Amino acid sequence: MSSSPWFLCDEAGPRRAARVYCFPHAGGNPRSFLSWQKDLGEDAEVVAVCPPGRGPRYRETALTTVPDLADGAAAAIAAAADRPFLLFGHSFGAVLAFEVARRIEGLPGFRHLVASGCSAPSLLPTQRVVETARLEGRAFTEAVGFFGGLPPEVVADEALQELLLPNLRSDFRMVAEYAYRPAPPLHVPVTLINGYDDPHVTKDGLDPWERESGDGVTQHWADGGHFYFDGSPGAVTGLLRSLISGAPGANAPVDEHVELI
Repeated sequence: MSSSPWFLCDEAGPRRAARVYCFPHAGGNPRSFLSWQKDLGEDAEVVAVCPPGRGPRYRETALTTVPDLADGAAAAIAAAADRPFLLFGHSFGAVLAFEVARRIEGLPGFRHLVASGCSAPSLLPTQRVVETARLEGRAFTEAVGFFGGLPPEVVADEALQELLLPNLRSDFRMVAEYAYRPAPPLHVPVTLINGYDDPHVTKDGLDPWERESGDGVTQHWADGGHFYFDGSPGAVTGLLRSLISGAPGANAPVDEHVELI
C-alpha cells in the first residue's frame, strides 16, 4: 500500500484478508481513520484515502472537483485490488466514495459501499451547502458550525481559522459545484449510517439512495449528531466488522438502532 501516495495505513500490521477504504469529511484529516484499526483488528486493514494537497501530500497541487478526485482515487484503488474491499465515506467523503464506486464497480473485490452522514447524491448540493460555500471569514466559520465538528478553540480564534480552514472551504466549494449524473444503479449493496440528531440529514433525504443500488440499501441509525462517531467510533467500526465478516446483523432491518459504545 505504501507505493501509492493516495493511501495511509498501518504498514507495520499483519496482512489482512480485506480492506476498508475511508474517505474523510470536508476538511477532515485522513489520518483520523487509522485509529479505527484497533477496532477492526485482524478482520480488515483500514486505509485512509489521502488526495493531493492534504496531509503528507500538502506540497502537491490540490484537485478541485469531485470528478477529478474520484478519478484519481478510483485508479489508485483499482491498481491495489488484490483482495476484497469496502468503501466508507462520511459526509463529503460519502459523495466521493459514491463517485468512486461508480468508477470501480466492475472490480471483483468490491463488496460494499457504506455512506455516513450524507443525503442521497441526487439531492446534492443542498441549498445550505451552496450558501455556506459562498461565505468568507467569520461568516463561513459560523455557518459551518451548523454541521458541527469544529473545535471551540478554532471557532474562537480567527488566526487559527485562517491556518486550518482553507481545506474545509475548498471542500465545501467542491460539494457546492457537484453535479449528480443519473446512471444505472450500482451492483453492490449500499449501507447508510447516520446520527439521529444530525440536523443536516433526514429520513426523507436518505430515501432516494434506494435508486442507487440494485443490490439493496440498508439504513442504520446511531445516537448523536452529524459527527456521531467522534471519540467513540464503535457504531461505525462494529457495522464495518459485520459487513466484512458477514456475521449476523450485516443485513439488519431498515432503521435499526445502533448504539454508540
